[in-house]
Amino acid sequence: MTYFNFLLLFVLLPILPLLLLHGLQKTPLVAGKAQHFNFPRAPFFIGVHVLLALTYTTPWDNYLVATGVWNYNPDLVTGITVGYVPLEEYTFFVLETILSGLWWWLLARRFYPAPLPAPKTFQPNRRLVLLATAALVLAWLFFTYQFFFASESWNYLGIIFFWALPAIFPQLLFGVDILWHYRKLLFWSIFIPGAYLSLADIIALRAGTWQISPTQTLGIDFFGILPLEEVAFFFITNTLIAFGMTLMLSTLGWQRFEGWKARGYKGLP
Repeated sequence: MTYFNFLLLFVLLPILPLLLLHGLQKTPLVAGKAQHFNFPRAPFFIGVHVLLALTYTTPWDNYLVATGVWNYNPDLVTGITVGYVPLEEYTFFVLETILSGLWWWLLARRFYPAPLPAPKTFQPNRRLVLLATAALVLAWLFFTYQFFFASESWNYLGIIFFWALPAIFPQLLFGVDILWHYRKLLFWSIFIPGAYLSLADIIALRAGTWQISPTQTLGIDFFGILPLEEVAFFFITNTLIAFGMTLMLSTLGWQRFEGWKARGYKGLP
């Protein structure tokens, strides 16, 4: 299976029915009432996440290929590379982000079609913000140590979290209490695409489209072929997208940002 065939079958094709569903689904608006999310802005913020994914993931993925953590079958790609990474991989960054963003948007419209309730059911929780960000810093320190100082088998898992957790840090610091408020939406926004892409990865691995270094992984393989690290990658990238979409589009997030702006960006948001 060529890499572009994989993208067509398992990433692009699922995007098409999601686009159709968005075209058919209408979100009712109530005049004078604040909605949970600014749904008309969703396409714009999906585009923002695409740009962020390309910018933030490119150096990391080039490192993986350059050091042999991940490699591809040269007969199953076009041969067009930017740095060490084939064109197909950059295309995957874009399509995964669109797929996950559309899935988040569909769920958000289904779970929260009505206006924000009055009186408000959301109460800010700064203690939760501080505890969650502190736990994240400790997790990052652990995986950073494993990546730099542990055995070679920790390379892939260590660099996943060394790379991803700093991007989650500002999300939690800004609004982990907002994210917890929308935990049902976040669970399904992360679990479904994370599980789906992990299962699709099995097909690509069996077809030899790409390979993962057995010496740079922990050897924990689901179904005898899917490394734990690949599952971690798909779930952490979908976490980044779901967290970002929730904070960027939620009315609660924008209210918090405006309050922080009014204080001259002083203190915690």
